[in-house]
This record gives sequence, C-alpha cells and structure tokens, in this order.
Amino acid sequence: MAEKPILMPKMGESIAEATIIRWLKNEGDKVEKDEPIVEIATDKVDSEIPSTEAGILVKQLYKDGQVVKVGEPVAMIATDGAAASAPAPAAAPAVQPTPVAEVQKTIETAVKHAQPERPAAIASNGDRFYSPLVLNIARTEGIGMEELDRIPGTGKEGRVTKADILAYVQNRGAAPAAAAVATPATPASQPVAPKSEPEKPAPAAISLGAGDEIIEMDRVRKLIADHMVMSKRNSPHVTSFVEADVTNLVNWRNKVKDSFKKREGENITFTPVFVWAIAKAIKDFPMINVSVDGDKIIKKKNINIGMAVAQQNGNLIVPVIKNSDTMNLLGITRVVNDLANRARVNKLTPDEIQGGTYTVTNVGSFGNVMGTPVINQPQVAIMAIGAIRKKPAVIETEYGDVIAIRHMMFLSHSYDHRVVDGALGGMFVRRVADYLEQWDPETEI
Repeated sequence: MAEKPILMPKMGESIAEATIIRWLKNEGDKVEKDEPIVEIATDKVDSEIPSTEAGILVKQLYKDGQVVKVGEPVAMIATDGAAASAPAPAAAPAVQPTPVAEVQKTIETAVKHAQPERPAAIASNGDRFYSPLVLNIARTEGIGMEELDRIPGTGKEGRVTKADILAYVQNRGAAPAAAAVATPATPASQPVAPKSEPEKPAPAAISLGAGDEIIEMDRVRKLIADHMVMSKRNSPHVTSFVEADVTNLVNWRNKVKDSFKKREGENITFTPVFVWAIAKAIKDFPMINVSVDGDKIIKKKNINIGMAVAQQNGNLIVPVIKNSDTMNLLGITRVVNDLANRARVNKLTPDEIQGGTYTVTNVGSFGNVMGTPVINQPQVAIMAIGAIRKKPAVIETEYGDVIAIRHMMFLSHSYDHRVVDGALGGMFVRRVADYLEQWDPETEI
C-alpha cells in the first residue's frame, strides 16, 4: 500500500500559512483525484485543497482550527484503495507497519528541519513550543520570552497561535500593569521597558443592559479589524477632497447602457470608468503607486487597482484588476463585473486578491456623498467615490455665468503622509476628477 502526502499549496506570493476550517473527508473515506478534501482559510480568502491522488484518506495530520505552513503535508492518501480496504494477508502484520512508521518519521523529520528555531523557542516554563511566525511577531513587538510565556494559547496543547499574539498585541495596553502584579520588578528587568511601545490606555469597561446581544466576530471580521488598526498605526493618514462635475459621463452611460446590456449580456456601471481614470492618473503621478519598506520607497512597475466589494455576509474583500493601464474600457468592464460577481459569493481565488498597488472604494453605492477611507496596506493611498447627485452649479459660458442643474460627486483621497505630501495627494485626486469631467459623450465601448 503506497501512501502519499497532500501538501498545503502555495496560494499567493505573500501567503505563508493557512488555517484548517473543516475537513470535507474523514479518515477511511474514498477520495477521487481533484476532489476537495479540506476547507482552508488565509488572511485573504477561503479555499479548498483538492486531492492530488485517488485513493483512501488514511490520516488527517491537522485538526480544525490549526495553522499549517505552505508546503507542509496536511493529509496522507493511500493510493492503493483495494489494499487499504481489503483484509491483509498473514504476512502483512510484519510488513505493513514499516511504511507507516517511515512516513511518520519522514514527516516529523521534515517538520523538525523546517523549524530550525525550535531550540530557541523553548520557553522558561518548560517545553512550550512557539512557531517561527509567532516568534517573529514577538520580536517585532518587543515581547520578551517571559511575557510570551504568559500569553494564553488556543492552539494544540496550549500553543500560542498567530491570532493569539495579534489579539494580545492589540490589547497590550493593560499588559504592563498585569506584569507588575505577577512578577516583582528587579533592577535587571527595568531597562526592558523603553523597548516596548508607549503604554496605551486600557479600553473603557462596557456595561451590558437588559436585551443587549453579544456577537462573536467571525474570522474574517477579526482579520479586517487587525488590518485596519495596523494601517492607522503605521501610516499618518491625510485626506483631500475634490468635487467633480460628471454630467457628461452620466449622460453617456444613460445613452449606451441599454445597447451594451443587449450586446454583452451584462451591465455597464461607473466603476470601470473610475478604474480607467485612476489608472491614467497613476501614469501621470507614478509616486502614488508605491509602498514603504522601512526607510526605502518601492516604486511599483505594474498598476494593479483593487476595488472594495461588500460580500453577502457584510464583510469586505478587495479583488484586484491587474495591469489596469493596459486594458481598454471594455476589457476593464468585463474584469470588474466578473470579479465583483464572484467576490460577493466568495468564489475568488487567492491570486485574484493579491498584488494590489492602489485601491478604490465606492461609498456612493450606499448613498454616501463622501468618506475618509483607511489605506489598504502596504499601499500608500486609496480613493473613495461618493454618490452622484443633481445639484445647482455655476457654469461659465461665452455669454456669461449661468446656474444649471449638474451631476456632481465628491472624490476623497486618503494617503500616507510619510511619502505622499499634500501637493502630490491633492494634484492626483484633481487629475482623476479632470479625466472624469472631460469625458467624451461620443466614447464608444
């Protein structure tokens, strides 16, 4: 009976691990090739792992809720289904344990060599294991081993998971006081204090009243919360606003939407035009299309525009239109419609939400006239599109100024003031507005 491992696949350039949500197949179940066997989740998107072989699922190597690194085995498949299910011959007991033992030994050896930092991760309280990811976060946040020992773990055998340490860091404001009570201060421990972040005020106590409902955040909502807090902590946000007259654009869409729907079988919305205008403005101001790495600025070659989409469960996801500047309006429209439709029902692939260099969010779809969006790290800017509303406006004509009813909207541009100054941030949003205001009513699509 040959056994082969099913590995955690690579799901994107920045994804190093995934969490087991639930097993779709139990041990002993027959599995067809390419049939999903386990549902997983990353900090970007949910997905499934298909079996690379047909056979019998003989071993689940991880339980629900555990974190698995990319490239590690998650299950073992016996490719000879008949041998796995049929009664073994008399000589089998002496032979059969050998492959299983060897496979188990191979897995343990691979895990051991994949985690060279394990000896350094043995804490002062005995034999508590910390993954390299947890240790890296601890080092970044200035958390010593003694403090790390005190963090409650929800993983296997009480291990501290990524979610545990991120939750601890977020609520770390109360940690110094707790540490002072648990461990008497000594002269040797005093110099450690300056390495930590400034103390944060403890969150105010929340009083519960009759009829109040406590709702546990789901996994995606926790990730969004952590990402937003991290963005505000890392980037000093500044927001510039411009009001644009998009009357020509509105009239054009009203003229072409029926024929486009009949010809293409899908709707033409304003979003593809916004993506087109932003891509052109980025070509004009390429220093908006950057990321920050310490004291270095990374200027991105590709213009990959993410668009925020609200899912049916209320969570937010940002699919990415890759190389937006290389597509015409029809191409952008097709990609936008496809990504938006699949994003709402959680059918995106991990690669389709990776690699964004700039983000746009349409707050106008909810009736909002403007917003102050939070930057989607590691990007340095994001634009919110407000609702289009009819308003009286002053129009300059060759016969003098007149007041007319126009279609107006606000563009809100939030940017990272570490690398984007007010001049650049303001000129960029103004350029986007110019492209929208100068829209040719005779544009063909």
